[in-house]
Amino acid sequence: MKKDVKILKRDTVYNGFFRMEKYHLQHTLFSGGWSGEINRELFVRNNCVAVILYDPKRDEVILIEQFRVGAIENPINTPWLIEIVAGIMEDGETPEEVARRESLEEAGCEILELIKINTFYLSPGGSSERITLFCGFVDSENIGGIHGVPEENEDILVRAVPFSKAYEMVLNNQIDSAIPVIALQWLALRRLSENCPS
Repeated sequence: MKKDVKILKRDTVYNGFFRMEKYHLQHTLFSGGWSGEINRELFVRNNCVAVILYDPKRDEVILIEQFRVGAIENPINTPWLIEIVAGIMEDGETPEEVARRESLEEAGCEILELIKINTFYLSPGGSSERITLFCGFVDSENIGGIHGVPEENEDILVRAVPFSKAYEMVLNNQIDSAIPVIALQWLALRRLSENCPS
């Protein structure tokens, strides 16, 4: 079976900090032939990069906490989410450059070594965004405080946390954002392997 898509029409329905497009499309079916016309809204934004900052000598990860409007109606936790460093790719930037830039801006950390974990969609049912996830090895001594770019209204609390405590925060749902959950689970599987220098 040849997989194919026909875009019948595409409209921009909103263009602000983010963009929303409406697609009218058809696609081939596994059973053969074509679907009827399907209408879907697509949330469009640049791809992003995230990096879990890890100090293998101290067995600490760098966690950040910041306000997230997507969690403003969170009935359990607050809209201040515990996350890892992340940022949107600008035109002409490589994922590695973004990882290093955001680590300095958001956490005051210089990455000593960078390992790519994977690239994946965050929510392909309605968003075009893909993320490249890294592990960055750092020296966590003297890391902490409040960071961020003021002109971007960033107000980011930074702290170095023992890996065991950070992973416990995943298990008890204190960390409830997908990217840090995936990153900490990856690190849980790999931190004692040859991928994490000591």
